[in-house]
Amino acid sequence: MTEQILDAAEDLFSKHGLYGVTLKDVAKSVGVHHTLMNYYFRDKKKLFDEVFGRRAVVTSTRRMHALEDYDSVTKGKPTVEGALRAFLDTDLDLYIEGGERWKNYGALGAQVANTPEWGAELMDKHFDPVVLRLIALLKRALPDCDDEDIFWGYHFVTGALLLTLARTGRIDKLSGGLCQSEDFEAVKQRMAKFMAGGFLAICGK
Repeated sequence: MTEQILDAAEDLFSKHGLYGVTLKDVAKSVGVHHTLMNYYFRDKKKLFDEVFGRRAVVTSTRRMHALEDYDSVTKGKPTVEGALRAFLDTDLDLYIEGGERWKNYGALGAQVANTPEWGAELMDKHFDPVVLRLIALLKRALPDCDDEDIFWGYHFVTGALLLTLARTGRIDKLSGGLCQSEDFEAVKQRMAKFMAGGFLAICGK
């Protein structure tokens, strides 16, 4: 029952946000009486945190392992694109292979990351270690680059990733259907290479 509740809540939260969903809405979606919700989750924020955390640990752990493996394979001599591929492609694979539920989580993550009032704490808690691991690899790949430029570069990378995960449909309209917000495989083919070029440009390479 807990997983059913989390799945239903994830779907609703990804579409309507934290404040657009009630525990009664979740109960209705699952097909249970709303009083049963209090047995599993004492309040809506607790439910939201559980929804966010269960997949956050998967994506952060997978990316950390990918970065560690990449660092080991390259024997401490990473490239910018290689580090970005370990970070970005590993995450995008989850949404490509994981189906609609993972894509719902991606959209939810985009909301959380762009809501400083209550989302920043969740992002800090779940993702700071893996982000800082990526930063460390990028600093090694670009030893002459100012730290300020490395951090700004990451800021641009995560902005593009979160916009992708939001699946707004805007690129579909702008491109007349040539590009699709759902096409994470197309994003995977291009994003790391594009962002690597940006890092090299701002770092003067």
